[in-house]
Amino acid sequence: MKHRPRSTQLRPLALGLLWISPWLVGTLVFLAIPAAVSMYLSFTDYSLLRSPVFVGLDNYRELSGDGTLWTAVGNTAVFAVSSVALSTVLSVALAALLEQSFRGAALARAIVFLPTLVPAVATSVCWLWMYNTKFGLVNSALALVGIPGPDWLGDRSLALGSLIFASLWVVGSAVMVCSAGLKEVPRSLYESADIDGVNRRARFWHVTLPIISPAVLFNAVMSLIWSSQVFAAPYIMTKGGPQRATTVYAMYLYNNAFVYGRMGYACALAWVQILLILAATAALLRFAGKHVYYRGL
Repeated sequence: MKHRPRSTQLRPLALGLLWISPWLVGTLVFLAIPAAVSMYLSFTDYSLLRSPVFVGLDNYRELSGDGTLWTAVGNTAVFAVSSVALSTVLSVALAALLEQSFRGAALARAIVFLPTLVPAVATSVCWLWMYNTKFGLVNSALALVGIPGPDWLGDRSLALGSLIFASLWVVGSAVMVCSAGLKEVPRSLYESADIDGVNRRARFWHVTLPIISPAVLFNAVMSLIWSSQVFAAPYIMTKGGPQRATTVYAMYLYNNAFVYGRMGYACALAWVQILLILAATAALLRFAGKHVYYRGL
């Protein structure tokens, strides 16, 4: 048996590396190198205007006693948990409704998905107007039924909840994922359930939901990662107030880096944020893994 020359064997590998070289270069230049620089700067005192001074673990030690940080962590946790739970339930419910046969179903799907195409800044500005105490659409609608509208973004007890509600506006992508999962449910399972006399609610709970559980888990994980890094809406709509009621982690990180001039401390915050998101995602996967049904496995 003749062996091909080594140069001939390496040619497919070289060709493959050539084709993926843009991705490799992009990952190196825009991810790996900045991450390494950020890791180094997290151990320094760096104000952007002077050379970084190595301070060891001082930035990380400061984190434990930073009251504003813990406020931001708490606000982010409330936002993330609420957003994940509500968006998951809403996406499944909307997907199930849109799978029903009715006139204009395609238009309804397009309307549900359309908000995901609007930039976050434009969406935040629209919701800022809708929550306006004098001219906002929400308070105007309440005034029609004789209810005085509150200051949605100025009241400490309502501000974070208002942001959570606004975050559900972009649930369209999750709805499409659930809709794709619903199309994969075998019709034979529904027929068997009908023969056994299973009602619609039990059929959804014991047949539909287990089959689409991988799609639900995917949406939940993506929502958790996104909501843990939320920045645009709280920053544009509230600037972190009132009384830091909407100061989230990413906003506090931004302020330290570009407002307070503490880039080294901000880099430490960024690495802690990565670890927190990884831990939360791992916990979600561990918890949900016992309740997810994978066909064929």
